Amino acid sequence: MRLVFKRTGAAQPPLPQRAFDLMCLSVAVLLALHAPHLPYGLTAGLGFVLAWRWWQRRQRAGRTPTWLKLPLLGLLTLAVIGSYGTLFGLEPGAAFAVGLLVLKLLESETVRDARVAMGFACFALMSALLFGQGLVATFVVALGLLPTLAALRALEPAQRPVRFIRELLPGVGLLLCALPLALFAFLVVPRLGSPLWGAPSSQQATSGLSDSMSPGNFTDLLLDDSPALRVNFEGMLPPTNQRYFRAYVMWDYDGRSWEHVDARLRPTVAVEADAAPVAYQINLEPTHQRVLPALDVPLEAPAHAQLRGDRELIADRPVNDPFNYSLRSVLRYQLQPTLDERSRQRGLRLPAGFNPRTQALAAEWRQQHGGDDAAIVQAALTLFHDRDFHYTLSPPRLGRDAMDEFLFVTRQGFCEHYASSFTVLMRAAGIPARVVTGYQGGYWNALGGYLLVRQSDAHAWSEVWLAGRGWVRVDPTAAVRPERISLGANAAAFGQLPWYRSGWLQDMRNHWDIVNQWWNEGVIGFDSIRQRGLLTPFGLRDLDDRMLGVILAAGSALFALLGLGWALHRRERIDPASRLMRALENKLGRGGIVRRANEGPQHYLSRAARALPAQRDELMKLMNCYLECRYAHDEPPPESLRYLRRLVRDFRVRRVFK
Repeated sequence: MRLVFKRTGAAQPPLPQRAFDLMCLSVAVLLALHAPHLPYGLTAGLGFVLAWRWWQRRQRAGRTPTWLKLPLLGLLTLAVIGSYGTLFGLEPGAAFAVGLLVLKLLESETVRDARVAMGFACFALMSALLFGQGLVATFVVALGLLPTLAALRALEPAQRPVRFIRELLPGVGLLLCALPLALFAFLVVPRLGSPLWGAPSSQQATSGLSDSMSPGNFTDLLLDDSPALRVNFEGMLPPTNQRYFRAYVMWDYDGRSWEHVDARLRPTVAVEADAAPVAYQINLEPTHQRVLPALDVPLEAPAHAQLRGDRELIADRPVNDPFNYSLRSVLRYQLQPTLDERSRQRGLRLPAGFNPRTQALAAEWRQQHGGDDAAIVQAALTLFHDRDFHYTLSPPRLGRDAMDEFLFVTRQGFCEHYASSFTVLMRAAGIPARVVTGYQGGYWNALGGYLLVRQSDAHAWSEVWLAGRGWVRVDPTAAVRPERISLGANAAAFGQLPWYRSGWLQDMRNHWDIVNQWWNEGVIGFDSIRQRGLLTPFGLRDLDDRMLGVILAAGSALFALLGLGWALHRRERIDPASRLMRALENKLGRGGIVRRANEGPQHYLSRAARALPAQRDELMKLMNCYLECRYAHDEPPPESLRYLRRLVRDFRVRRVFK
């Protein structure tokens, strides 16, 4: 006896081509949003698969064969593991999710498949906010929902195709309706103490400042015009040549790179102020590092940070979110007036066998000027000023004896080259010296009343120790290109272009940065502390999670009741098709054909057709069009409504038979 099992479920409806096109658009938008943090090869490969699948289905509908899908899945897995070393974590997880969604299109041929894919697309779209929550990123993610919502709407039964752009308009209305609920949830949903699902923030540093420096590795940073920090001063704005923001102090040099070594175990060096301190507040953009730039030099550490040996500020944890801190600094000072022998030897150390011409030049200066260290410093600055050195962001590459090649051959570079070579010259001449990196300059935002320091303001300078003066800041870049100190690195490099320094561009950048600051403070900076004080103006202080939960439940119930009331009101409201039917009844009533009580529209119009045999075809068109608009769709298509409106408008009763 043979048993035969049959599928009893209803067959799945086929997927319309318009819905599939909208699915492809949704996945393309998702791929574009994730592309900045995906490997270039993976992005290109997924884009090719997406384009091929869209073209293939327009030629012939049908699922992609398994023998092709399985190898593609294996290639995706290998590509993610090869790029990240694992399938787990924020970036590899996002890459794998986007790849799976692209491959899902290969088997999407039913409405059920499409709904599953679009639901997962919404999740993958929101995951893009884990990499950046700025104003532009949030707005783009919201717009990215439009094709997904349009695709889901196109999957509803009895949907008639309209122009492609009109498919996106209902999604705009849905997003606008969702804004009040989203704002309410943003305000009262309790803030988590750790990232969602325990996923760590992206570790890609946005500041670009690192604990090492070698000539050439600032190039990308100096071309980055994004904000690094914003500074509000309580008093007068310091002059441009005193706006040095200290980050890393680097002592160790291996012939190529300068390295920062944490001065945690060394006591903080003394500073004697020669002027009143300057009070200010800094809003630091996320850097995923612990160093806190401070106006040179800070007097004490802010909350949740420590002041290390060389007057560096180190936060207790990496700065993964916008961070605000208040400081006091002195601009004229004597830093470490007395230098211990260990620090002196460390400030003179040079690797053996590197840069012989540089060391010979420094020895010549020492012999010429004797014990006058200040004269040797001036000789080095004169060398940079008088010997045809050029400031450029695209200098030639340097070899093993990098300082020799820079000082005697290429003579082209930017702040890293000048600070590094100057410090090597000082050490070779017997003067303790070190490199300091941070930011210099900034743009005064008159509209917002703060100093905007951009990534392109990253800078490197030197400090030399002089008897009776302590550590003295010397910026050799200023000897070559004074505009770098007065205008900033980007302006110094591109200031010759009239459009870059035009007033309209500066005003636009000014206003846009204020908008970004409001977003950072009001949205990204809305933490649990600010949330607990949300109802302070209403007399409620220190809201706990329980009270927030009560407010959330009550508010959600209120939104649900409002939505239900709106839906019932909309259902009871006379729709456009019914209004047109009422107008048709009035015309027929004036001709003697009055609709009876409890008479349906189909029976009524059929009776009118029998009474008006000369207009039977016209009335049948009216009946069919009305029934389609009124009962075939949740929302009547605009084209059908326009057609019904035209039929009712043109209808005239010509003859009545009793």
